[in-house]
Amino acid sequence: MKIDVGSPADVHAPDAVPDAAGGTVLSCRGLRRDFGGFIAVNNIDLDVRYGEVHALIGPNGAGKTTVFNLLTKFLQPTKGTIDFLGHDITRMSPSEVARMGLVRSFQISATFPHLTVLENVRVALQRPNGLATQFWRSVSSLDRLNGRANELIDAVGLSDIRHNLAADLSYGRKRVLEIATTLALDPKVLLLDEPMAGMGQEDIGKVSEIIRSVSKRHAVLMVEHNLKVVADLCDRITVLQRGEILAAGNYETIASDARVRSAYMGIDNE
Repeated sequence: MKIDVGSPADVHAPDAVPDAAGGTVLSCRGLRRDFGGFIAVNNIDLDVRYGEVHALIGPNGAGKTTVFNLLTKFLQPTKGTIDFLGHDITRMSPSEVARMGLVRSFQISATFPHLTVLENVRVALQRPNGLATQFWRSVSSLDRLNGRANELIDAVGLSDIRHNLAADLSYGRKRVLEIATTLALDPKVLLLDEPMAGMGQEDIGKVSEIIRSVSKRHAVLMVEHNLKVVADLCDRITVLQRGEILAAGNYETIASDARVRSAYMGIDNE
C-alpha cells in the first residue's frame, strides 16, 4: 500500500503548526497527578514535535494512560502546566482542546458499525465544517462532504471498501477507519492509544505506514507496547516507570540504557 502525503488525496498540513519539522507543538512541564495519597505520575516533562512520531512506553501501571488523559484534559493535573501551540491549556476542558486540534483515539475502536466507511468519515467531517449541530439539514445536503471524505479514505488505503459497513471490516481495517475519522477532525496533534493492539502482522505494517505518512504533516504521540513498531516507526521515545520518566531519546539511546533494559525489556545488566 503506497501513501503519498504530498498528494492532494492526503491530509492537508494544518495552518497553525510550526513551519519546520521538529518544532514543538505540545509540551508539558512538571506534570503530576495524585489520586488520594497515590501519585500516579510525577514531574513529567514532555515535548511533542511537528513532523515526528513520539512513543510513550513503559510497563503496565507505568502511568502512560494517565499522561494521555492529562494531556487531552480528561483529567486535570494536580501540578504542572500543559502548552499547546503557544496556549496554556492546563485548565481547559477536553472539548475545548479537541476544537483546537488536539485529537485522541482510544484503545477500543470507535466507529459506527451500521454506517459505511464513507458515512463514518462524513460524520466526522461535520464538526470541522460547522454541520455537527444542524440536525434539520437533509442527508443529501451532506453530499458536499463526499469529496474530502473520499480523499481521506484514499489516503488511508480504504478506497476499495468505501461502501462497506464498518461492522463488516476486519479489526485492523476498523482501526484504519478510526485514523481516517480522526484526521477528518483536522487535528494538529494526534494522540494514538495503542493503535496496533490486537492486530496481525500484515495490518501492523499497513497502519505503521499510515502513521508514518501522517506524521510528516502532523505531530503524533502514541502509546505502544510493540517494541518492533516503536523501533521502526518512532523518532523519539519516552520511557515511564512508576509514574516518572525513566529515560528519553531515540530508539538506539533507549535500547542501550541499562535501566530500560532491566526495568522494561527484562534484560539483566551484565
